Amino acid sequence: MARPRRTGGHRTASAVLALALGLGVGLGTGAVAQPAFAAPEFAAASAPSTESPAAASALGGFRLADITAADGVVLKADVFTPPAGTPGADARGRYPVVVQPASWGQNDLEYVAQGHKFAAAGYVVVTYTVRGFWGSGGEVDVAGPKDVADISTVIDWALAHTAADPDRVGMIGLSLGGGLTLLGAAFDPRIKAVASLSGWADLTDALYSGQTRHTSAATRLATIEGLTGRKSPEFATALDDLFGDHDLPEVVKWADVRSPAGYLDRINANGAAVYLANGWSDSFFNPGQMTDFYQRLTVPKRLELRPGDHASQEFTGLLGFSNATWDNARGWLDRYLKGAPGANDLPQGVDLEVRPGGGHEAYPDWRSVGSRAERVTFGDTATVRGDEPSGAGGGTVLLSGLIDQWLHQPPTVLVPLLDRSAAAVRQSEPYRQGLAVRGAARLHTTVTTSAPQGTAIAYLYDVDALGVGRLIAHAPQSWSGRAAGQPFPLDVTLFPTAYDLPAGHRLALVLGTHDGLYGGETPKGATVTFGPAELSLPVR
Repeated sequence: MARPRRTGGHRTASAVLALALGLGVGLGTGAVAQPAFAAPEFAAASAPSTESPAAASALGGFRLADITAADGVVLKADVFTPPAGTPGADARGRYPVVVQPASWGQNDLEYVAQGHKFAAAGYVVVTYTVRGFWGSGGEVDVAGPKDVADISTVIDWALAHTAADPDRVGMIGLSLGGGLTLLGAAFDPRIKAVASLSGWADLTDALYSGQTRHTSAATRLATIEGLTGRKSPEFATALDDLFGDHDLPEVVKWADVRSPAGYLDRINANGAAVYLANGWSDSFFNPGQMTDFYQRLTVPKRLELRPGDHASQEFTGLLGFSNATWDNARGWLDRYLKGAPGANDLPQGVDLEVRPGGGHEAYPDWRSVGSRAERVTFGDTATVRGDEPSGAGGGTVLLSGLIDQWLHQPPTVLVPLLDRSAAAVRQSEPYRQGLAVRGAARLHTTVTTSAPQGTAIAYLYDVDALGVGRLIAHAPQSWSGRAAGQPFPLDVTLFPTAYDLPAGHRLALVLGTHDGLYGGETPKGATVTFGPAELSLPVR
C-alpha cells in the first residue's frame, strides 16, 4: 500500500478545508530508571518558512508551513495568528503561543477548528504533524527522543517566525499529542503550561499493566499507524515482541523512555502548570496511570475524568462545537499564560463526572475522592478452565466507552447466564441505600493453578433485580513461575472509576482467565482455583 504523501495540491485542498472548518461552516462552533534523553538546545531555528503568502492572505490568519528539524526531517505545520487588534499582546506586540502536536495517525489539520478559536482568544498557534505520519518526514518515534527534540524545534521556529512571546509558551495535545505535551513540560523549561487530553503518563502501564499484554489496543494503534505512517525499526521490534510475547523486558525499557512519569522530577522542577483530562473507559490509557501521575505532581495541576473512551470526550471540539474539555483546557492556559482568569477559569484540584448519572464532584486532590473503604468478603472457592470465555468482558476498544459516554450503557451481561466453568462469580447482598464507589477497588484472593503461568481478569458489576450486570470496573493481573498445585496470594487493583450503585442493587465480582482485550497467559486445558476473596471499595 502506498504511503500517504502531502503534495502541493493536497496542501491547497487542506487550506480550503481548514478555512471551512475554522469558520464553522455547517458546524457552529512507581518511578522508572532515568532514560537517556539529552536536554535540548534552544538556539533559534533558522530553517526557512515555506508557507504560501497567498494562502495566508486568503485564510486571514491561517497559513501552512514547513519546519525543518535538526536532522533534516521536515514537519508539516499550520500557523494561526490572532486577528488585528485582538487583546493579549504585550508591549512588543507578542502573543502567548500554543504548540499542538497532532494525535496518533492524524495530521496538522486535526486542530483547525480549535486553532482558530485559540487565535481568536489571543494566541499564536502552531500545530504540526508528528514525524513519521502523513506528510511529515522521518519515521514514527512514538514520543521518543526525536519527537521530544521536535517540540523544542517547533518552539524555536514559532519564536523566530511569528509574533510568539518567548515568556508565554504552552502546549496542548490529544492522545499522542497529550503524551508529548507532558514530555515537553519535562524537557523544555520555556513551557509554562500544558494541557494533556486523553494522553498518557506511563506508556508501559498502557501496554502492560498488571504484567498483562494489552494486545487489542496495541493492534488498533498498529493498524492506524500502518495506514498513515512509517514505522521505525525500533517501533516494529517493540510491536513484534509485544504481540509475540517475547523479550518483554526490552518492550518495557522501550516504553519507559516514552513515559512522562519517568521524568516527574524534571516536570516538577520546571514548574509548568499541568491540566489532565481523560475518560473513565479509555481503552488505550486507563485512568489509573493518570491518577498516580497527578498525585506525584507538585506543580499547579488539575485532573478531570469523564465517561468515555479514548479521545471521545474531545471529539466534538475538533469539529468546532462547544466542548467542555477543550473549553476548560483553554481556560487553564489563559490563567497560566495570560496571567489572569479567563472565561473558563478553573481551580486546581480534581473534577469527576459520575457514572451513570453524569453529576459532577470537585475535590481538592485525588486522595480526598474516597473518604472510606467498604469491605466485601466472599468465602467460597471455585475452579475454572483456563483461557475460556465466560461471557464477562471489558468491552470493545474505542466502542464500549463511547456507548457508556453517550448512552450511559457500559458493557452489560446477564449474570445468571455467565459460564461458571470458565469464571468464578460471587455476589453481595443488595445495598439498600446504594453505594457511591469513588476510586480504584482492590481485590485480594488466593490462586492455585495447574500451570506455572496465568492471567486473571477481575470484573466488578452493578447487578439489578433481573440479574442484568453493568460493568463498573475491571483489570487484568498475570503471574509466572508458580509451582503447580501450590496456592499463592493474588492482588488486583481495578481501574479507578466514579460510579453510583443504585439502591437495591448488588455487586458481582467475576474472576475469569480470558478477555479479548488482553494477551492472556493461562494455557488452554489448565485449571485455576480462586479461593476466598476480599474486595476493598473506596466509597464516598
